[in-house]
Amino acid sequence: MKIDLEVSEPVNFSSGDHQHLVHTAAIKGNTGRLDQPFTASSGDRAQGAIQYSHPRNRDGANTYAVQVSEDVTPSNENVNQSIPFENTSIRNDFIMKVFVILSIQLFITAMIISIFVFCEPVKKWIIARPWFLYALLPAVMILILILACCRDIRRQVPANYILLAFFTILEGLLLGSMSVFYRADEILWAAGATTVVTLVLTLFALQTKWDFTLLSGVMFVFTSVLLIYGIIALVIRSYWLHLVYSALGTLLFSIYLVMDVQMMVGGHYHYEINPEEYIFAALNIYVDIISLFIFILDLIGR
Repeated sequence: MKIDLEVSEPVNFSSGDHQHLVHTAAIKGNTGRLDQPFTASSGDRAQGAIQYSHPRNRDGANTYAVQVSEDVTPSNENVNQSIPFENTSIRNDFIMKVFVILSIQLFITAMIISIFVFCEPVKKWIIARPWFLYALLPAVMILILILACCRDIRRQVPANYILLAFFTILEGLLLGSMSVFYRADEILWAAGATTVVTLVLTLFALQTKWDFTLLSGVMFVFTSVLLIYGIIALVIRSYWLHLVYSALGTLLFSIYLVMDVQMMVGGHYHYEINPEEYIFAALNIYVDIISLFIFILDLIGR
């Protein structure tokens, strides 16, 4: 709001006298003491900005023309900010891109596991050289840390696709090396169970009113506890400890899958993934599904 006033004596702006002048002008109506009528318009100055001209002489008295500008810019809560996921087209394109990438990842992983399970020479080679399995672990961890922590890299094409392809191949080799220690029927049962669980949890994540994206802090604590429990189970080597560990791991990554699907879909959930992070979204869901497969395979194999 912009208000033009004329006063007969200097105004001490530090004392707040100008606020009294504004109030008085508003009470008197739409006309002021100046020759021009009182005007109110949308101001583009900061709140509390005050301008005044040189004194004018009228009847020997010092008169000052004062202009008080009050910011009428709407508050931040009332400003309609453009959120990418509010655009249905952007959201649908993002979800479609994530599912296409995820489908390709799972297909490549399934093909690699099939080679290790059904090709007898490869199976014997892995069993005779267990160091191959342990050598893959640090390589997989390094790639997943790069993709998870380096935002600029996972947004840069084609570097993000190349790194994701390397990660998928290494993860497939790792799972294939683990699968040689299980029977083929156990692997097929685990794959089928993982498929059913994934579909059910995805539909649940899309339909439920519960916001699982708020559980990130709780899930971090749960993951830390499960990691410590896994180390203890690895040392003690008890059947029941390993059984409980596999069951808890299945539960943990089932919740992670629901949470990551909701973050990918966005909309009315508290947290959502930026549309530019399609590689990160696909990576999250892929890791959830693979982890579910590992824990379910461990349950069935026992």
